[in-house]
Amino acid sequence: MAQGADAMAGLYPISLNLRGRPCLVVGGGEIAERKVLSLLDCGAQVTVVSPRLTGGLQEIASNGGIAHINRSYLPGDIDGMAVVISATDDLKLNRLIAEECLARGVLINVVDNPSLCNFYVPAVVRRGDLTISISTNGKSPLLARRIREQLEREYGPEYADFLILLGDARQKIINKFPDPGDRRQAIARLVESDLLELIRRGEEERVKERIAECTSW
Repeated sequence: MAQGADAMAGLYPISLNLRGRPCLVVGGGEIAERKVLSLLDCGAQVTVVSPRLTGGLQEIASNGGIAHINRSYLPGDIDGMAVVISATDDLKLNRLIAEECLARGVLINVVDNPSLCNFYVPAVVRRGDLTISISTNGKSPLLARRIREQLEREYGPEYADFLILLGDARQKIINKFPDPGDRRQAIARLVESDLLELIRRGEEERVKERIAECTSW
């Protein structure tokens, strides 16, 4: 597997389904806590290996949200893991973990060390089922964060409700129109309408009316 930032130009973007999948985070500091929370948000089953944990991680572990192995990393801890994130300040240990993962084809991200990664974690904006990812191929996390902040202002919480309505309407359209062309036209009318603005203004009755208008023939 190719390693290093230069060898990873032209990365293939994917959305990885980690629901119910075992993931390992090595380290128990603040950065590790952020990584753990992001994995839990995706429904992953998270194990943390570290002799020390932040207060936040201790609370999550006490409540059964994560498994905690109270020691330093040992070879073999990656067994069965779908994803490994190394978030320690021990450069030698990070390299050891990365080499073990790369040799066995396990997805590995070493925080702040792109040369040891075979995937990068993008900056993400989430609005319900809408996920917008920003990646700089590990070259500038700061720029990715700034772009994320811009997108957070542009794409507000109304997009979560918008997608729920679109999903429900799409299924009704599929059931109503057997012709694929008619389906596309009905869905396009809905997406291109003022539905999003009506949701933003909280005009529930007009939202219902607009959906009915756009999905009728």
